[in-house]
Amino acid sequence: MSKLIKEEVIAQFTEAYLAKHGNEPTIEQKGSWFKVDGGKSLRLGDLAEMAQSLADQPSVEKASPKTAPVKSVASHGGKTAKQLWADRIANGGKLPRGF
Repeated sequence: MSKLIKEEVIAQFTEAYLAKHGNEPTIEQKGSWFKVDGGKSLRLGDLAEMAQSLADQPSVEKASPKTAPVKSVASHGGKTAKQLWADRIANGGKLPRGF
């Protein structure tokens, strides 16, 4: 078993994490245990394995957030919400709860 140097392992992990996720991880050390982004506590060897697995995986492009299509008044035949409710009540529908 080779000796792991803490600074090198953390640098490799940070580089691999940055390439994979696009931001730097928050690494907390308590004794010989390390927490990455407040997650599960890991030993230095586990951190080195994680760095290797992150480096082996291809980076994932972040998808742009999808926006919901905006419904326009024209999609309801040019009627406002009040007019739609009036039509619904006229045809035997009920008002929403609380009215």
